[in-house]
Amino acid sequence: MSITLHWFLPTSGDGRTIVERFHANRSLGAPAQRQPDIDYLAQVARAAEQLGFTGVLTPTGTWCEDAWLTTAALIAHTSRLKFLVAFRPGVISPTLAAQMAATYQRISNGRLLLNVVTGGDAVEQQRFGDWHDHDQRYARTGEFLEIVRGVWSGKPFDFDGAHYRVAGATVLAPPDPLPEIYFGGSSAAALPVAAKSADVYLTWGEPPAQVAAKIAAVQALTDRPLRFGIRLHTISRDTSEEAWAEAGKLLDALDPAQVARAQAQLAASESVGQQRMVELHKGALDKGVRGLEIHPGLWAGIGLVRGGAGTALVGSHSEVADLIAEYYELGITEFVLSGYPHLEEAYWFGEGVRPELVRRGLLVPGEASLLQI
Repeated sequence: MSITLHWFLPTSGDGRTIVERFHANRSLGAPAQRQPDIDYLAQVARAAEQLGFTGVLTPTGTWCEDAWLTTAALIAHTSRLKFLVAFRPGVISPTLAAQMAATYQRISNGRLLLNVVTGGDAVEQQRFGDWHDHDQRYARTGEFLEIVRGVWSGKPFDFDGAHYRVAGATVLAPPDPLPEIYFGGSSAAALPVAAKSADVYLTWGEPPAQVAAKIAAVQALTDRPLRFGIRLHTISRDTSEEAWAEAGKLLDALDPAQVARAQAQLAASESVGQQRMVELHKGALDKGVRGLEIHPGLWAGIGLVRGGAGTALVGSHSEVADLIAEYYELGITEFVLSGYPHLEEAYWFGEGVRPELVRRGLLVPGEASLLQI
């Protein structure tokens, strides 16, 4: 099986430093140098499509533009690119979500993927009127996905659970094809939901040994087919020295007070995955750029101020391909990537690393790529 590459749409803004507006707290970082207007996002989307990425992840939260509306607007700006739309089950009806997905599939000719984000921050959830605790949120997500899949069956669907009750739930017509469901979560409450309902289990970019343990934990809970993916940033250059110099520039641009504020907020997160990200670097800005290298070629500097995915693949194109191959050997076949700025880094990866992956047989060039490999 070859790998699948996805890129990222920076719907909270973009720039040459680590642009961070997570949880709607703009005081944590400098304002975006590039606003996330439709013209710029269309540039990123078209670049991703041209460079052979299968899809683009669009985040969810009060710190970014709405994922459904933004990606729907980009359908007409692209022709093949799929949109991995992140959304939170606790703030939308499962029947409405099933209907929106079915409509989206029809108007996009089947280009929707769904990233289910249960939510690990109570403050963020409460902004949307969700007062469930961490484990309740995952239990509710399990019911939510059961209803969505039931509605997509094409027959009226009844459900009576602890969190939802629907009668005769249906849509005009089931989506065709059914959107694949991507799901992440590192807690004991999350893994059974992934094992039962996900098509792709996503993890943030932890070192390979930790990723292997997580994959094994999910696999132990199910015997149905399940793919695995990883969310990472990339800094790839013609030489290793150039790549680490770029990482150093990102690190040098961080203010200690900014890092301290970000880490205080991230430390309060209920998300087990976020706690694991923080543990990788422990908020240490004074280690220097290579001091934050937590595995050969895996850099934790992004996570000093960014919530969620906080690690980057750093190195020459060949070295980055080496680390991707290492994750592939563990069972990771889907790579959701990003970099600052997202337009330029898409080209660095697409023109530098992608040919390496093709040469190694990890990636099959298809019609989606306009590059001459």
